[in-house]
Amino acid sequence: MNDYKIKSRIWIEVGDNVLLGEGRVRLLKEIAAQGSLSKAAKSIGMSYKKAWTLVDAVNKSAKEAVVTTSVGGQKGGGTIITPYGKKLITAFEQINKKCWEFLDKEFETLNGI
Repeated sequence: MNDYKIKSRIWIEVGDNVLLGEGRVRLLKEIAAQGSLSKAAKSIGMSYKKAWTLVDAVNKSAKEAVVTTSVGGQKGGGTIITPYGKKLITAFEQINKKCWEFLDKEFETLNGI
């Protein structure tokens, strides 16, 4: 007998552009942890160019900046998640969690067949 599985991925779009999905949220959370886009990209095995492209797309699609960057200085440059960006990450994670809770409940129906 084969076991059934439900597969699902959600993302949030603005117009025709993807604002957030699991990969972008993972990158943003890693930026928050590392304080650097290059370190975040490296830690998740993504090229800096791709990470920058994704972050730039999120910033351009969002109502407000999600990340800000600073250059140089005594402590060097860095990338940080804005308060708005943190709210977006939290909202996405709550929506994703509720989606999976719903799917898990509905999956019980499928297993009852």
